[in-house]
Amino acid sequence: MGHRLCFWVRPILVGWAVLVPLAYLTERLLLPWTIRLLGGAWLPTAQVLLECFVLAVTGWVIARLHRSAPIPSVLIFAATLSFRDLDLLLAINVPWLIRLVADALRDSRYLGSLVDTASEHLLLFGSLFAGAWLNRPSRRPVSLFDTTVQ
Repeated sequence: MGHRLCFWVRPILVGWAVLVPLAYLTERLLLPWTIRLLGGAWLPTAQVLLECFVLAVTGWVIARLHRSAPIPSVLIFAATLSFRDLDLLLAINVPWLIRLVADALRDSRYLGSLVDTASEHLLLFGSLFAGAWLNRPSRRPVSLFDTTVQ
C-alpha cells in the first residue's frame, strides 16, 4: 500500500518542487534579460518559450527520478496542473480552456481565441512530456560481435 501511495504522491511533490522555483527564477531573472535582448514586442513569445523550458526541465526531472514508470509519473503531475488557474506561475489554465470550449460551441466568435488557447496549452503540456521523453533510457548499440556467446 505504501509503495502505491508513493507512486502517486512522489511525482506530484517532485514536480511542484522543481516547477515553482524554476518558474519563479525564469520569470524574475531570465525574462527581463531576454526582453532587453530581443525587445518588448517579443515578450509573449519569450514568456511562452521560457515556460516551455521550465516544463521540459520539470518533466525531465520527474522522469529521471521515476525510471520505472516515467510517462505515468508525468501524467500524474500533469493532472495536478489541470485543476486550477496557474496564470501567476505559467500560462496554463485548463478550467478557462473548458469554459472557452463551451463558449465557442454557443458562439463562433470565440473560435479564434479557443484555437490560440488550445494551441498554447498543447505546446506547454507537450513540453512537459518532451522533457520526460528526453530522459528515456538509451538503447544498447548494435554490435557486429555477439558478446553473449562464449
